[in-house]
Amino acid sequence: MEVAIIKYNAGNIGSVENAVKRLGLEPIVTDNPEIIQKADRVIFPGQGEAHSTMEYLKAHKLDELIVNLKQPVLGICIGMQLLCRHSEEYNTDCLGVFDVDVKRFIPQKHEDKVPQMGWNTIEDTKSSLFKGFEKPEFVYFIHSFYAPLSEFTIATTNYIQPYSSALHKDNFYATQFHPEKSGVVGERIIKNFFEI
Repeated sequence: MEVAIIKYNAGNIGSVENAVKRLGLEPIVTDNPEIIQKADRVIFPGQGEAHSTMEYLKAHKLDELIVNLKQPVLGICIGMQLLCRHSEEYNTDCLGVFDVDVKRFIPQKHEDKVPQMGWNTIEDTKSSLFKGFEKPEFVYFIHSFYAPLSEFTIATTNYIQPYSSALHKDNFYATQFHPEKSGVVGERIIKNFFEI
């Protein structure tokens, strides 16, 4: 199986590459449209800021490429947010795969820290991305913005309020958390993605 990891100006690509290698595959980290289009699976990773990242994607025509991919695609963290319609982060228009607007966390009480950083549970999981999940599982998050609950929600997390910790539409899957940093639970999610 050929796995392409989209290379762009967002961090965390190395961790995703290592997570895929641990599953016995040799991913290609690339911004080459031809290689990305031919891959069996595409991972759209990232840590970063929505506006500058979208500018980079547009400048390199990766925005058009990503939305037209036909194979299973997995967006991670900022990758998930960029697959949404719009982000409140610098008022950024995103790729629009999911008709969802990404919001900034607003602390409700003193102990609400933004960004959410660390381990939290995913619940109400559905879709083949979470095959074998029978109870809430802990995964690793670091983010200041979130996707509200919607028709595309396939996992829910509660931090300040319930929100979408994973989304799915057609061949696009996305997680707000970092499966590559989430131990055996994250490994199972990546493995499930490869088996879709």
